[in-house]
Amino acid sequence: MRLKVSQLPAPKHSKVVTGVGWTATNELYSVSEDKTIQRWKLDGENQSKVADLDMETYVTDFQWYPSQRASHSEVFAIGCSDGTFRLMNKSGRTEKAVEAHSGAVICVKWSHDGTALATGGEDGVLKQWSQSGNLRSKLAQSDRAIFSLCWSADNQSILYCSGSYLTIKPLRVEAKQTKWKAHDSTVLKVDWNPVNNLIVSGAEDCKYKVWDSYGRQLYCSKPTEFPITAVSWCPNGDYFAVGSFNVLSLCDKTGWAHSRSRVNSGSILSVDWTSDGTHLAGAGASGAVCFGQVVDRSLEWKNFEVMLNEKNQVIVHDVLNDNKAGEELEFAHRVIGMSMNYGYLIVVTAKTCSVFSSSNFSTPHIFDLKGTVTLIVQSPAHFLLVDNVSGLSLYSYEGRSLSQGLKIPSSAASVSSASSLQYLQPQQVALSSDCLAIIDRANPKQVLVLDALTGKPLADPIKHDLEILEIGLKQSGLISSRTLYFIDRNRDLHLAQLHRAANFKLATMVDTAMWHESVELLAAVVDHKLNVWCYPHAAYVDRDLVQATKIVIDNSHFHSGAQLTSFSESRCTVRRSDGALTTLAFSPYPSMLYRFVQAGQWTRATRLCRFVKDDVLWTCLAVMAINGEQLDTAEVALAAINEVDKLQYIQYIKTLPSQESRSAELYLYRRQPDSAEGLLLQSKLIYRAIKLNIARYRWDRALDLALQYKTHVDTVLMYRMHYLASISQAETIPRFIDLASKVNVDPAAVAAKENQEREAERKRGTPYESKTGFVLEQKPLRDPTTITTASPAPSSITSPPIAPPVSVTDEYAAVTTDPGDDLIL
Repeated sequence: MRLKVSQLPAPKHSKVVTGVGWTATNELYSVSEDKTIQRWKLDGENQSKVADLDMETYVTDFQWYPSQRASHSEVFAIGCSDGTFRLMNKSGRTEKAVEAHSGAVICVKWSHDGTALATGGEDGVLKQWSQSGNLRSKLAQSDRAIFSLCWSADNQSILYCSGSYLTIKPLRVEAKQTKWKAHDSTVLKVDWNPVNNLIVSGAEDCKYKVWDSYGRQLYCSKPTEFPITAVSWCPNGDYFAVGSFNVLSLCDKTGWAHSRSRVNSGSILSVDWTSDGTHLAGAGASGAVCFGQVVDRSLEWKNFEVMLNEKNQVIVHDVLNDNKAGEELEFAHRVIGMSMNYGYLIVVTAKTCSVFSSSNFSTPHIFDLKGTVTLIVQSPAHFLLVDNVSGLSLYSYEGRSLSQGLKIPSSAASVSSASSLQYLQPQQVALSSDCLAIIDRANPKQVLVLDALTGKPLADPIKHDLEILEIGLKQSGLISSRTLYFIDRNRDLHLAQLHRAANFKLATMVDTAMWHESVELLAAVVDHKLNVWCYPHAAYVDRDLVQATKIVIDNSHFHSGAQLTSFSESRCTVRRSDGALTTLAFSPYPSMLYRFVQAGQWTRATRLCRFVKDDVLWTCLAVMAINGEQLDTAEVALAAINEVDKLQYIQYIKTLPSQESRSAELYLYRRQPDSAEGLLLQSKLIYRAIKLNIARYRWDRALDLALQYKTHVDTVLMYRMHYLASISQAETIPRFIDLASKVNVDPAAVAAKENQEREAERKRGTPYESKTGFVLEQKPLRDPTTITTASPAPSSITSPPIAPPVSVTDEYAAVTTDPGDDLIL
């Protein structure tokens, strides 16, 4: 990516150009100390002189009203050297002049919604005005002049620079301001992007710096040859422009420079971007107006490279086919954005959206757009466009509109309008085939989960204690197991399932994360190294084994700010903090294992693990088999990684007489006792449901079930009495005291009823049949729910007592499978 810069050979202004601004129709207006207003075309051609300013003062700053409404779209505000600011129309006629400061008005800035105007002056005063120019409040008084200011995304705070300090001043009187020393000398320009919430500043110390909204420095440039006189964010927040003496630079949001261009305009005093972020204009101190166009934008997906050249052509090249020239895609309007994933290329222009299939670039699906697209999000089934008119709109890859203007629930009123939705960034939105997740801008501590087609809530919001910065949805699997990752303000990585309230903390010191595009793998840059979790769903099956499913790429060392750009097949592409792209490869076997399991080919999955002989792969297979209730495969995999206690518990589960009881025990293994109880009750296994609660010391729940189903009340009372006797305590629960006096507890009768229940279950149930043909000899295990000791309350997994150690030999780890089922690698 680079900035293509152009300017007229001879300046149209005879003196310093103090301000430039783009209209909604992409016409540029410039004002100068020669007291004229010039109008320019998008390509840099001068159209005409709009007006001669009939006033004795000089213009110091200039900005168009930000609203698209017809009643205000032709109004702009200018600051003047005589201490006034003026509201003027498109023809240059003054609508209103307001006495604002005792010295010159150095900077004027409309709020993002256009309801307020802020001014900073030579007298060091910061003031807020209404849309019509009436004074609302005097916000701050500084001992130095205020050279630049900007609004926060929610229009509730103003950032201004005075001397070498930056200050964030909230509009609410009771709120505390944030002030920090930003540079070694006077700060000349500052800008605050509403999309990424980052701040960039430039100063006389010849440096530009990037900050977060808390005043923490994220990047500091090396000293340039001349002071930094202009900085300006691109509307989408991906990059920003930096102006200096005869230099205009394009920089990434992390700070490193894409390009540095020489111009002949003197010091660049002001920079303004078009609303689509494709062009910019700079005001030169020599009277010149320079124009810049962002060209050579590129992206990659698998074996395809896509580049936008300066002729507005999109070149698609298949790197695996060297004999074939790249596809040249022509567009009538300027290209605003591109995205390629899941086999489809999406190209958005100022008027249309074109969808190309990777197998056929000659016949795209094309449809018209209502507004300027600010974000493209793809999923395997459809894609989402965010624009400043319709807001969220969902389309199929055939170009068919699935929903227009998705409504956000009222709990997120601040993001419900299209004008606010345009400030969304890719890290705040996640899309899958069946649902849409979005960070609530009204409450960043929660994530809204919506139906992708209707926008209605699909599940309860995912809530967290800290502000959530980044989210991502798993693309593979069913919606019942849909998992979302999120990174919070402390840079901790968490997993959350859409239909479960509990979150699982996976890692700390995380810079970025990304799901694999087709299988359940999660990659993240953790503590400056690349980590890949081969089966993160293990957090909801056996959290003891989660970290054992992780691969750490030892040769990957990244500085803070690294970002994952793609994750497909067995490759990860990471953009380092210095802008360089690094591609890292890892083992292809986890993806193969996942596909075998997804197809139900457990025998092939086992043979693959024996072939590779890797503990990570065996651990993944063990957890997958337990989750899929494939006990034979789980037995083999747990033996291979020497998890003897878990192995014996699986063997105990195989001895249970019915499928329902085995499934319930596996729910207990996954730490889901309520699900286990529900399954047992649904299967009419009341005795096992009662014993499950007894084993977990949930005495009240066990008694409730016994009373509800009018059975085994004496069983509950007997186990309760044995428990109290073992810990030498007296009964304190009134219900148990009352029932003990009414119900006769006969241990022999209780034992007889228990044997009767087990025998009845054995007759109606189906014993487990081993599919391997190999039976491990074991001693009989007693009922694991029997309580014989006064130990603390058990964990959520009710494992049976450990029998004499089982010798886990190589012969057992090499259990033979079907010899005719060859492994295909």
